Amino acid sequence: MTDQTGEIGSDDWQRLITAREMYTRSAGIHYDEVLDQVAQRARSEGSIGKADIGALLLFKRLRGDTSWARALMATADTAVRQATAAATAAVRNPALSRSEAARAGRAALAGLPGFTRGDALASTVLTAAAPHRMAVYDRRAHASLHSLGIPLTHAAGRYSRYIAALDDLLSQAPSPAHAWTPRDLDIALYCLPPN
Repeated sequence: MTDQTGEIGSDDWQRLITAREMYTRSAGIHYDEVLDQVAQRARSEGSIGKADIGALLLFKRLRGDTSWARALMATADTAVRQATAAATAAVRNPALSRSEAARAGRAALAGLPGFTRGDALASTVLTAAAPHRMAVYDRRAHASLHSLGIPLTHAAGRYSRYIAALDDLLSQAPSPAHAWTPRDLDIALYCLPPN
């Protein structure tokens, strides 16, 4: 199966808009505080350190009792910040499309423990680095894209293809979704109930 972008109908857009509103009502105004605080620090520091990655791990509700987490903790914070600074510069680069920026940012993180496979934590770090350009990836958003008729393979480079798919959807978004960021769309996809 080849990844593809596609159009969705007005009924599907209404489902996404409702799902985004449902998130706001159910999660409340405080759920994204951790992501917002890490994003503020990343904006001023130009990188993300291990302490903030730990905060993002909590935000994503991922397990921290793993071999990669131990290996990340054994890595110097300066090395982590060097990788995340390169990733931050990439995802903020206005000369790159969002998809190209996602690819470059993801590649900059690939050498860190916990970032070699999978896109859940990496996408969260990249979203904290550029909250108006990037989006959080997870299985539920992936499944929702598929349910909308937009397949996304698990092949290498998935995160940049995910961002390309979101960009394509956002380019056709009706009101009020026409003002959404990729993060708004990832939230809607995460909360989208099955058809």
